[in-house]
Formats: sequence, C-alpha cells, structure tokens
Amino acid sequence: MKVKYILLLAIVSVANFNRTLAQEEADKLKVYGELLSDQRFLLDTPNDWAWNENRLTLKFEKKITNNSKFYSEIWLRNIGIPTINTSSDLYNKGIVDPYNLEIREAYVQLYGFLSPNLDVKIGKQRIAWGTADMLNPTDNLNPYDLEDVLDFGRHRGSIAINLDYYFNSEFSFQGVYIPFYQPANMPVGIFATALSPSMDMPSGMKLVEFSDQIVMPRYNLGESSTAGMKFKGFAAGIDFSLSYVWGRDGLPMSNYNTFVPVDTVGGITIQSDLSFYRTHIFGADFASSIGGVGVWGEAAAFLPENEVIMITDLSAFYPSSPVPVTQDSTVLKKEVYVKFVVGADYNFANGIYINFQYLHGFVNERGRDALNDYFFIQLDKKFIDDKLKISPLAGGFIVSDWNDIENNFALIYVPNVSYMATDNAEITLSLAIFDGKGDNIFANFNDYNMMMFKLKYSF
Repeated sequence: MKVKYILLLAIVSVANFNRTLAQEEADKLKVYGELLSDQRFLLDTPNDWAWNENRLTLKFEKKITNNSKFYSEIWLRNIGIPTINTSSDLYNKGIVDPYNLEIREAYVQLYGFLSPNLDVKIGKQRIAWGTADMLNPTDNLNPYDLEDVLDFGRHRGSIAINLDYYFNSEFSFQGVYIPFYQPANMPVGIFATALSPSMDMPSGMKLVEFSDQIVMPRYNLGESSTAGMKFKGFAAGIDFSLSYVWGRDGLPMSNYNTFVPVDTVGGITIQSDLSFYRTHIFGADFASSIGGVGVWGEAAAFLPENEVIMITDLSAFYPSSPVPVTQDSTVLKKEVYVKFVVGADYNFANGIYINFQYLHGFVNERGRDALNDYFFIQLDKKFIDDKLKISPLAGGFIVSDWNDIENNFALIYVPNVSYMATDNAEITLSLAIFDGKGDNIFANFNDYNMMMFKLKYSF
C-alpha cells in the first residue's frame, strides 16, 4: 500500500514540476525577428546603386500574467548610400556608414480590462484595417511610411489607446484614440521626388527657386487628435466591417503661394505654405471565399471638413498697388470622393497561385477627378517541394485618362525568382521595368529600371 502512495505522490510531483516548467517557459521573454538585406542597382549604364538597406528586425514579446502582454518591434538599420562631400564628413561615422534605430511598435495589451469582454492596447502600435492585399483605402489610422515607394501598404506605428469589445465570437467593436498627429514620411533615394506634384508655370514665367514651409496642427486635444471606430462581424461565411475615422490627410497641400520676380526675363521664386486638412473617412470591407476562390473588397468615402483653397500672392509684381494682389483657386472641394479596391486569389492544385486586384485611387490622390485606376496581378509557380518560386507575371497597369490611354498610362513589370535555401532563409532576385506617360507617379519611373536582390533570414 505504501508503494502505491509513494508512486502516486511521485506522479503528482512530476506533473506539478512539468506544469511549473511549462509556466516558466510561457513567461519567458520571447525574442525573434529577421535579418533583411535589400540591394538594388539601375540597369542603365553606369549602373548606379539605387537602394542599400540592411535591416535587423527584433521583436520582443512577454506574457506578464494571464491577462496582460508586452510587445515591441525595433528596426536596426544600415540604410542609404554614403553622401561624402568634404573631408570633415569623414569624421562623422553617421555619414560614412549611415544607420538608424526605429521603434516600430511598443505597447502593453491588457485582456479583460474592466470587463471580461474588453481588451485594451496602450502604446505605440500598428493598427491595420482593411481586407485587401497591401492596398487598403480604409487603413487610415497610422501614417503611411512611403520611404520605399515600391513597398506598398507600409505604415508607421502610432501612440494610441486601442479598445476592443467582443459581443461574442462573431461580432466586436473597436475604438481608437491617437493623441498626436503624424504625417506620412516621403520617399528617399532615387524616388525622393516621386510624390512631388508637377508645377505648371504661367506663360512667360520660369521657376528659379522654390521653397516651402509646413504648418503643422497645434498639439492639443482638438487639433492633433485622430479617432476611429470599427464594427466587425462574421455572418454567412463573410468577414465584414464598417468603420469611421476622424483625422487628417497624411500628405500636405499647398494653401498659400508667394510669387516674387527675380530678373527681367520672367524668372521667379515661389515660397509655398503647406498644411494638412481635416477629413472624415467612412469605410467598409469584406472578405470571403467562393468555390475555393478568395475574394475581398473595401471602400473608403473621404469627406474633407472644409474646402481647400490655394491663394497665390502676386503683390510683388504690383509694388504700387495699395492692397495685396491675390488669386484664389479651389484645390479640393468639400465633397465626397471614394477610393476602393476589389480582388481575388486562387491556389491551383499544380502549385500555381494567382492574385488580382483593381484599385481606384492611390494614396497620394484626392478629389473625384484625380483618382486613377490601378490593375495589379501576381502569378506564382512553385517547384522542388515549394522551395523554388517563380513569378513570371507580376506588376501592374495604371490608367489616368481613359479617353487618351496612349498618353496617360504606366506599366510596372516585376518578375522575380525566390528560393528557400533553408527553412528560414529566403533569397529573391527581381527585375523592375517601368514605362509610361502622363501625370501618374509611376509614369515618371522610366529611367529607374533596376535589378533587385533580397536576402531574408528569420530567427
């Protein structure tokens, strides 16, 4: 009998020990991430280097208790081409070997906060909305990260209070408050001017110098805040949501330009004041599957809070005028304009994958008459136990004027090959070819055809 009790005690002790080890393992700080090397050079002689980025992504995650979690993501990067102009630059390691540190996310998540059905995240976080593949018109809480203009859909994190209330397993409500406004950051490198609007000068005038000044919203509860809410649900095999955002556009618009003549042959300087306008954004999205085909769509209706007027000050041309000489023009009406995307994808039994999306309105386009049409396609075929993937058809076609497509189009062709050298190491070789005419931003990339190499190692 004693042997039975001793054996039972031993089993219980081992079970408790294993449970303790499992709990300790769950409570450990998890550190994981990836190393990315992204190198690009232009195809045209002399094959200038277009992009140099070596990024170490570190993610930290710790479950502090059964109802709370900490998460953070940090980028350590060596990025950019050294721009050495004088001998004094050689004493600055940040110029000789450019690098930066960026905290992408850092927040605490509390489960069952005040109510068993309520979760809250507090801190810097990426709040991704939308069901489409990288192209999301409803994703407007976080500022766009446009540093790499070819990396569609990238956003920065925002300091926010993010509440999720779960009515049941199928329906929930999300409320977000962001106290500090952050604009989008612009492209760098060879694409630095990609989103800069072209300036059509009046007849007889020639631009000699341009300067600008951005007027940021005042940092207080009313001026700098962004707020959003979203109702999410699942019914009849369809994921769907309805959303609303009260915020500001991430890209500045010119509202006051001062023209000053500098010579007698039409040369002028322009000083421009830029600001970020308030807007209301009403969104809806869905995602489902029909006969094995994944389908999705989302739309966002933008309503500027006020009409955006641009004032052109020509007083310098009329020095004897007793009053300022100005011209007013409307650059954005107070009317609703809608951006939307629909798409589908399918995995064939023979290893072929196809993805198609149609987008109306890119991130930098505003107003009913300024929204272009984008068609994107991706065709993949896998080989060698899915280790090798070839994408012979990948890219997009853009139309900015259907009445004159020949002079208002852009073509992006990005075939690529990727190979999983190990379970956590992927090597990708891509070719990017651009062609086009007109005002669309991608029509200006004709001189930037390039070869791209990426190595991604996850750990």
